[in-house]
Amino acid sequence: MTDYRLKCISCEKEYEPERSLYYCQECGPLLGTLEVIYDYDKIKIGHSFSKNAGITQFKDLLPVNFQTNMDSFVGGTPLIKLRKIFGTDEMMIKFDGVSMSGSYKDRASIIAINKAMEYGFDTIFCASTGNAASSLAILSAHTRLKTYIFVPSTIPKGKLVQLIAAGAIVLPLIGTYDEAFDISMDIGLKKGWYCRNSAINPYLLEGKKTGAYEIIVQNDYKVPDFCFVSVGDGTVVSSLFKGFMEFERLGITDRMPRIIGVQAEGASTLKKVFEKGKPYTPIEEKVHTLADSISVGNPRDVIKACKYMEKYEGELISVSDEEILQGIMMLGSTTGVFSEPAGAAAFAGYQKMMGDGRIASRQSVCLVITGNGLKDIHAVENAVNVNNYKKEEIYNILEGGLI
Repeated sequence: MTDYRLKCISCEKEYEPERSLYYCQECGPLLGTLEVIYDYDKIKIGHSFSKNAGITQFKDLLPVNFQTNMDSFVGGTPLIKLRKIFGTDEMMIKFDGVSMSGSYKDRASIIAINKAMEYGFDTIFCASTGNAASSLAILSAHTRLKTYIFVPSTIPKGKLVQLIAAGAIVLPLIGTYDEAFDISMDIGLKKGWYCRNSAINPYLLEGKKTGAYEIIVQNDYKVPDFCFVSVGDGTVVSSLFKGFMEFERLGITDRMPRIIGVQAEGASTLKKVFEKGKPYTPIEEKVHTLADSISVGNPRDVIKACKYMEKYEGELISVSDEEILQGIMMLGSTTGVFSEPAGAAAFAGYQKMMGDGRIASRQSVCLVITGNGLKDIHAVENAVNVNNYKKEEIYNILEGGLI
């Protein structure tokens, strides 16, 4: 673990880490999200990372001491490299759908679990549309931590089953994710539990930034020209900016990729805030998309995401639910990567920009696919039409060359 401080994203006031410090005490939880900052001049890192190792190999760039039995199983997900596909000469797919819980959220949860244990908490909680919840439940199951999960009652069954199987105490709310988030904060902080909620807890972004580290290491320290990722509350896209920035700051790379955040058209709140311009002012709205993992109408990391987008020349675009569904099927049938809707939004965003002629075939592209399609099959069930046949019919079909 490297020494660090916490800095408010808005007023830039700095804090020493404390047991229950989650956000700037002057700016509040929405405007005052905190960044973990390091003295990069004191960090000496070489090209000594492994393509196959997980998150623990980056311990010198993280604000936590690893101490659970699951630490070494987080991260190290594959970077699939494909040539001459989808209109580009060089396509990479960072697929976190093969992680312990099947989503990118494992990178954040393992940091939160270790931090809770470091600070002596006996209970941890989070609100989630499903992925963060199942991630926390699965990775904390073997620890002494008691886990409370607040979810909207519309959570996909695959994610709900993961929670129950992992022994978490699940509290489904008849309401939205944003309502589940608010009630979790009210109850969790009053009871003195450790908070694993994105944006509120500044350490979660630090775990998620390791995805950017791995893309660089697994691509032989070459920086992709573009990196596409889905966006909900803003933490994942912010983490990629920070991870790529840190490798450049440390001299490991000499530039950053162009990061494109992709939202669903029915849940593009963060995009609206960014495009309205400075000063970035959070808004709250009702949203709807089949991509439940990014169905967020009150994004909690909106200020940080907008500021990173501005500073590092990123862009936010949106895609329709139909484009997301088409992306799931095309990505699966062409590469074998079965993505949940939120992850496929990144691919749909790439297709839209490529179709608009904004990406040249010679430019390299990395898609960050954040979750496994098996976690939410309901979204694609209507797109799958399968006929059932009698034995004789199958012989006739094949012998007649009908399929």
